[in-house]
Amino acid sequence: MNAKRLTGLLLVGALATGMAACSGDDGGSGDDGSYTVGVANFTLGGPYFSGMDKAIAAQAAKKGNVEIVSTDANGDAAKLAANVEDLLSKNVDAIIISGGPLESAPAVLNSIKAAGKPVVLVDRKFATGEYTSWIGPDNEAIGRQNGEFLAQRLASGGKVGIIKGGPADNSIGLARTNGVKAALQGKPGIVLVEAPDFGGWSSDGGLTVMESLLATNADLKAVFCENDAMCLGAQRAVADAGKAQQIVIAGVDGQAEALKAILDGTNYLVTGLNDADIIGSMGLDRAVEILGGASVDKDTVVDSPRVTKDNAAQFLKDGEF
Repeated sequence: MNAKRLTGLLLVGALATGMAACSGDDGGSGDDGSYTVGVANFTLGGPYFSGMDKAIAAQAAKKGNVEIVSTDANGDAAKLAANVEDLLSKNVDAIIISGGPLESAPAVLNSIKAAGKPVVLVDRKFATGEYTSWIGPDNEAIGRQNGEFLAQRLASGGKVGIIKGGPADNSIGLARTNGVKAALQGKPGIVLVEAPDFGGWSSDGGLTVMESLLATNADLKAVFCENDAMCLGAQRAVADAGKAQQIVIAGVDGQAEALKAILDGTNYLVTGLNDADIIGSMGLDRAVEILGGASVDKDTVVDSPRVTKDNAAQFLKDGEF
C-alpha cells in the first residue's frame, strides 16, 4: 500500500502493519529487504548446467540478503512443472529457469504468471510462453565466428565434421550449427559432414559420435561440436585414432577444460565464450533488480567473444564452469 492510499486509512494501515509485524514470513520478501529466489533447473546433468546453478547460488551469497531454493528435474519436463509448482507453494519471490535443452515449457510459465511472480530465463529462451526477462548468448553468432576461424585455418580446403547435441529441434544447437554452415558453405574445397547421431551434450557422447564419424571419414581436417563437453570427448577419440596432428577442434561455451586444452597448444584451437558463471550471476542480479522495482530489458544478449590461444588466459578463472 503506497503513501497516497494510506491517506485517510491510517487506522487500517496501522492495524495491517501490526499484523504483518506479528506474522511469520513463509518465503516471500521480508521487511529487511530479503528475497527468496527459486531456481528451476531442467537438468544438472552436465558441467554447463551445474555451473550455472552454482553461479546463481554464489551470486546470491555475495548479496547476503537472497536465499536460493534450487531444484533439478533430471531432464523430465513434467518434473520441471512439478518443481515450479512446489517453488510457488513455498511463496518464492521470483523464479529463475535454466531450461537446458528443453524447447518450451508453457505450463511452467503459465503457472508462474498466474502466481504473479517474475521469471528470468538464463541461457535458454523458450520458443513459446511469456517471461519477464531473458539473459543469454547469440548462438548463431558464436557458430559463425567459429566457422570463420575454420575457414581461415582450412584455406586450402578440407572436410569438416559437425557433432550436434540434440534433439533435432534444439534451437540453441541449430543456431550454432547454422552459424558454422553460413561461414563455411561455398568456401572452395570445404566439405561439411554432419554426424548422424547426437552427442547428447556430454563428453562421453562426443567421444562415441566422433569414433563413428572417423570410421567413415578418416580424412577429416576439423570438427565442430555444439558445445565444449562433446568436443573434449571428440578430442579423445581423435587422439586415440592417432589423428591429433590432422584434425583441429572447435567448440562452444568456454568450459575450463577446453580453455586449458587451447592454452596448452593442443589441437583444440577455438571456442566461443558462453560462460555459465557470467550468465548465472547476471540472472540472479536481474531477478533481484526486478524484485526491487527496476525497469529491465526484456532480452539481454551477453557478449560471446571468440577464444583462441591468444586470449584464452584472460577467460580462464576459478569459477564453477
